[in-house]
Amino acid sequence: MKIEIANPIYDVVFKYMMEDNAVATLLVSSIIGEEIISLEPKPQEYTVDKVTTEGSTLTVYRLDFSAKIKTPDGHKLIIIEMQKASFPADIMRFRRYLGKQYADENNSIKHKDGTIEALPIYTIYFLGDELGIRRTPVLKIYPIVIDLGDEQIVESKSEFIEMLNHQSWVVQISCIQEPRRNELELLLSVFDQNNRTSNNHILNVREEDFPEKYRPLIRRLKQAAAIPEVKEQMTAEDEVLSYIKNLERIAASKVEKEKDVVIAQKDRELEEKDRELEEKDRELEEKDRELEEKDRELKAMRLKFQQAGL
Repeated sequence: MKIEIANPIYDVVFKYMMEDNAVATLLVSSIIGEEIISLEPKPQEYTVDKVTTEGSTLTVYRLDFSAKIKTPDGHKLIIIEMQKASFPADIMRFRRYLGKQYADENNSIKHKDGTIEALPIYTIYFLGDELGIRRTPVLKIYPIVIDLGDEQIVESKSEFIEMLNHQSWVVQISCIQEPRRNELELLLSVFDQNNRTSNNHILNVREEDFPEKYRPLIRRLKQAAAIPEVKEQMTAEDEVLSYIKNLERIAASKVEKEKDVVIAQKDRELEEKDRELEEKDRELEEKDRELEEKDRELKAMRLKFQQAGL
């Protein structure tokens, strides 16, 4: 039997989902493929970068976590930066966020001997639009070290390299669709917009389609669908997005009109040049006629002189 869940593509729903630590841990650990022992939101959790457009806002939703990851030798601490955006176009904004993480002195451990150990940074991006890489719901980006002498991959690990480069995951929400090829894609199917009802705020899913370990996330989204404040904020997000898209249409129309004006001006300039060339052609033709007339006159005069024996 199908149940209704709130659509997590909305910031307010995504935020509600991630406020449950067990659900957040489940989602993050499933994406990065590592066992998270503990996941703690950092003080700047739920920060939002706002772009004001005549009183309205378009957001890139951001969460920062510190996490303890299980390793074969014990555990390691990492920083996880998660960003969710409808559009991936503003790359500089994503870079600014990432730059803050690298520059933040709190993203390190100071040992008793005074040495400072930088923490690895993982980034996870949830994007509404695809990046041009189709039919791929989740992308993993991992730095590869290559020996340029023989073009072979270097398997040895280096703290220097790992601390100056980071692993990233990109969830392309628009690419999430059936068939589900693995458990991660099954979990992320809660974002599948093909499951929308007539109300874009609600998705229909079958809870029994999900393994028991994933059902806390389904139940959390089911709760969100019943909260009036969440519904109101989803409507507000719709209005903002509609307003932004309308501005984009107006801007695009304005650009097209400006292009038409420029093209018309160019056409007028070309027509004027054509007229000038035609006028020059007429002048040249007139000069040619005058020269021909002079040639005829000269020939006539030579003929007279010849007839007169001069």
